Amino acid sequence: EPMREEHLPEVMQIERRVFQPGWSEQAFLRDLHRHDALYLILRVDGKIVGYVGGWFVVDECHITNIAVCPEYREQGLGSRLLHRFLALAHERGMRRATLEVRIGNIPAQNLYKKFGFRPMGVRKRYYDDGEDALIMWLDDLDTPEYGAFLKQMRADR
Repeated sequence: EPMREEHLPEVMQIERRVFQPGWSEQAFLRDLHRHDALYLILRVDGKIVGYVGGWFVVDECHITNIAVCPEYREQGLGSRLLHRFLALAHERGMRRATLEVRIGNIPAQNLYKKFGFRPMGVRKRYYDDGEDALIMWLDDLDTPEYGAFLKQMRADR
């Protein structure tokens, strides 16, 4: 479901657990009020356990955040979040998608590759702790073929 301001206390708990130091509440608030941003939450038994967000700029989407509570990982929830976000981007006619991921976060990189993202570059010392970021891109997001791919992924769940 779409993220709203009242979700921020739970979202911030996840943000602090998953990312150090992570985004501030003010950064999320700022994005929630942007006309070109979209943030989604995922609930399990009424509890927010994950979220994804990003910006839609002209014909590209930039995924800024995706997180799942550690105790809910390896259940396909990150994939569900990314799938829904990319499906909405596809519906909105976005041609491409991009994101940055820690160079050492192989599980996340594998998730993104499953959706067609490819490594395209490195941002040196991108994160606060000095770790590099791998820049990944997904092309042809707006094609009927990618739409069919997303539908098949949903059917396979």
